[in-house]
Amino acid sequence: MTFRFADPSALNFLYLIPVLIFLYWYVGKARRKRFAQVFDARQLQFVSQSQSRGRSRAKLAVQLLAAVFFVLALARPQSGEGKQKAKSEGLEIMFVVDVSNSMMAEDVRPSRLELAKRELGRFVDDLGGDRVGLVAFAGSAVLLSPLTSDKNGLKMFLESLSVESVSTQGTDFKKALTEASQALYRGGAEANEDSSITRVIVVVSDGEENEKGGLETAKEISTRGAKIYTLGIGTAQGGKIPLRDKRGNLVGYKKNRSGEVVISKSTGEALKELAEAGGGQYQHVTLGGDAVRNLKNQLSNLERKQFESMDVAHYNELYQWFLAVGLFFAFLDLLLGERRREGRLWRGRFEVAGD
Repeated sequence: MTFRFADPSALNFLYLIPVLIFLYWYVGKARRKRFAQVFDARQLQFVSQSQSRGRSRAKLAVQLLAAVFFVLALARPQSGEGKQKAKSEGLEIMFVVDVSNSMMAEDVRPSRLELAKRELGRFVDDLGGDRVGLVAFAGSAVLLSPLTSDKNGLKMFLESLSVESVSTQGTDFKKALTEASQALYRGGAEANEDSSITRVIVVVSDGEENEKGGLETAKEISTRGAKIYTLGIGTAQGGKIPLRDKRGNLVGYKKNRSGEVVISKSTGEALKELAEAGGGQYQHVTLGGDAVRNLKNQLSNLERKQFESMDVAHYNELYQWFLAVGLFFAFLDLLLGERRREGRLWRGRFEVAGD
């Protein structure tokens, strides 16, 4: 049985406790100094007669205890069995997503890139034991996520995809496939005599290749045992590439050097050739279509590798107990006063505070 805090950064608020104690001491000292300047010793004794320093300190202690338990609850204390080894079966898949300017075309809604992110998000939601990574590419390629079985982490990287994800515009399948292949073999499991590893590259693009060498790279990757599947985004009729300001407002459309508005068309021919060279298949993606489902069915027929991984056991949340104790001290603080409990004495015709 182990104990941990799910959000240990919240414990940094405990550093405020000494600060609060210092402020209590400093304010009290300053107040006593002001009173000493206004009243003489006899008057000061009478004015402060009803004030109980012990009760004030007890009230401060209760307030600090409430704050401590609130901070501990905020840090989400948990108990559980810690980490245990678990085995899972799956593929090693690398998503390669086109983030070139043409992917901003809105011939499909809301845009080619946004549709790609949604469809890949659906794919990730249904992942079994597969390990998946992510490469973004345009004129250059960059690995955003190595192979992982963490769905939430991968979806976070998917959501972050934009035309700013890479430094160079264009569409270079060669660089994209090379980066994906290197990431697969660099971060993948080791093959052995008893089992093989099925590695898959899924290219998502509108298929407008500007650079050459993609087919040769796909064939080379295929000879090493990996398969390449492609998903096409966009329409043959094409669409304009919108230009937007920092607030997302439309300011115009991309134009060529002749001043004509660029129409980006997606026929899928380049992607079909890549899939054929890579031993996979091509699917055309439409909103609510069957492309992702068909891809899953195709991948389900591939041999799966058994992975050994470290899975974190489910932890029991304990924050509610710490919160309850904090609320108890906060309620107790409301009941505590700083005045002495003392009666009144009659001396002749005058009522005065008791000694």
